[in-house]
Amino acid sequence: MLKYKLSSFFFVFLIIQSSAQLRDRVSLSGEWQFFKGDTESPAKVEQVSVPHTWNAQDGTTANYYRGKGTYRYNFDSPKNIQKKRVFLRFEAVSQEADVFLNGQYLGNHKGAFNAFCFEITPYLKKKNNELVVKASNVLNPDIAPLSGDFTVFGGIYRPVSLLILPRTCITPLDYASSGIYIKQTKIQDHKATIDIITKIDGDIYGNKKLRLRTSVFDPTGKLVITSENEEIKASENTAAIDQRIYIDNPILWNGKAEPNQYRFFCELLQGKKVIDTLSVYTGLRYFKVDPKKGFFLNGKSYQIRGVNRHQDRPGKGWAISEEDHQEDMQLIKEIGANGVRLAHYPHSDYFYSLCDKEGLLVWAEIPFIGNGTESIAFEENLKQQLTELIRQNFNHPSIFCWSLFNELVKGNPEKLVAELNNLAHKEDPTRFTVAAANIEGRPENTITDIMAFNTYPGWYWAEPETMGPSIDWKKDEKRGVCISEYGAGASIKHHQQRMKKAPKCEGDFHPEEWQAIVHEGNYKEIDKRDFVWGSFVWNMFDFASGGRKEGDTYGMNDKGLVTYDRKTPKDAFYFYKANWSKKPVLHITSKRHIERTEPETEIKIYSNCSDITLYVNGIKYPSSAGDHNIFTWKDVRLQPGKNKISVSGTFDNKTITDQCEWILEN
Repeated sequence: MLKYKLSSFFFVFLIIQSSAQLRDRVSLSGEWQFFKGDTESPAKVEQVSVPHTWNAQDGTTANYYRGKGTYRYNFDSPKNIQKKRVFLRFEAVSQEADVFLNGQYLGNHKGAFNAFCFEITPYLKKKNNELVVKASNVLNPDIAPLSGDFTVFGGIYRPVSLLILPRTCITPLDYASSGIYIKQTKIQDHKATIDIITKIDGDIYGNKKLRLRTSVFDPTGKLVITSENEEIKASENTAAIDQRIYIDNPILWNGKAEPNQYRFFCELLQGKKVIDTLSVYTGLRYFKVDPKKGFFLNGKSYQIRGVNRHQDRPGKGWAISEEDHQEDMQLIKEIGANGVRLAHYPHSDYFYSLCDKEGLLVWAEIPFIGNGTESIAFEENLKQQLTELIRQNFNHPSIFCWSLFNELVKGNPEKLVAELNNLAHKEDPTRFTVAAANIEGRPENTITDIMAFNTYPGWYWAEPETMGPSIDWKKDEKRGVCISEYGAGASIKHHQQRMKKAPKCEGDFHPEEWQAIVHEGNYKEIDKRDFVWGSFVWNMFDFASGGRKEGDTYGMNDKGLVTYDRKTPKDAFYFYKANWSKKPVLHITSKRHIERTEPETEIKIYSNCSDITLYVNGIKYPSSAGDHNIFTWKDVRLQPGKNKISVSGTFDNKTITDQCEWILEN
């Protein structure tokens, strides 16, 4: 056994060494020159670092700049690229890019959210290469999205890099994907059937010595199987190699509890010589939706209780860092969610990978929002964005569905939606297609495998508890139902002591207390219905929406459970944390409502602790049972001046406390 482990270790060590020598990536994150528009003048040029957006400061204003911007970057060619090929890869440019190197036009990319890649080997110079990117976020009728309740930030807002690869390689040119697709053809507890497609590019035609070897390592690092093709045949200089492997008793990717992943290590050989290598990771899992019993992961009930996420931040827009992604993930983990809808567009590959690692189920979608056009160019752009989304993210085990649209309200898009649905199934027959609607009865709502609805009882209409009959009305005997958006706006600066009715959603006053009431009423109705296979709170974080004029800050959608800067969780955050998290929660609501005007008040806390006891100015108030971990005390009397509010509870035999101070005006 020891001998086997040592040999496996050295095999892995050789793999790492081999990969490092054969492939390299160089980040182009240094100093770029940038100016708005097409025409340069010395007064307009700025020194910026990429990732970058030109809307970092005006993205929350109604007239934020939607126009053109030009980037220039000078670099020397990396060393040791003889007999190598060099590719230029952009992770995203919003929303259109024309790219030039040393005066040579490399190409155009339309779409703000997916990666794209060009080969630049013939155009490189040893010194002082000039890269020019002409970007635009001008509203273009041929590029989705054409509408949407969020700011469309412009610029090179995700990383740019050079890929230095062998002459014959696993290609980065298949829609900027990894070139390796791990298709989970049939996954069962006792056996996994996996089809691997590897696409290569280079000197293939007539080369009879090329072979592909794929080694699979389980989550513990143990080599479990190796598959090798005897000979690669191709009529041109590209080829797609198919391999089928079987794994007995696979170690499954099991959501948050056990997010296990296998490593697939592909080696391209010429004779006995390894000429290219690449590792990809995926987790093996299976899932289904039962219309009566909800979502199942690996054969067990696993109702998705998640949040929606937008990717922007104050002062950064979409140009966020890996540390920003990590902070978002930590907050989503803290609240205890087991799923995330990445709205309303493809998000960073880095964040999908974080979801893989943390075991969050992911709803991934394209930006077909509100309306489209009947032009062939628009339809082709949507199909391109869907193909890019699927191929670039094919191996992420967290993704369980591809979403085709959100809230279509105009036109007759059912033909296009049907074509997108067929394309998604062709690209990936192993995952669901889904969509989110806010109008029932539209013909496109019947097309996808499963369906979801955005609904806001208690905010835009009716009372929070109306969520129950709203769900029952939407129930689908064949596809179940999901609530893809629900919630209410809230400012941590706005408070009201006795909330009896909803504030005006379009008004300036968005009290934090009403948001909490809406979520309590909505979630109770969702949670009592087993056929609701998933629900996603709108939204995890406040986000920029330049046209909005409401709440305490115009240009902001304040339905987040956490403030835009990620610094302050709102009360509703702790409601979900008390219901979803396995860690102790004890939170007094309305803490920020310090100055009180009425002597009698309700005190409410969210907690998953036992033995809850409230103290007001030293007076003890025992609790009764809490519905959905909500504990309330009616008509508690405050004294003039300062009032000390404290609460205690027990969690795993430990005492948990929380406290605050309110002031009653004399």
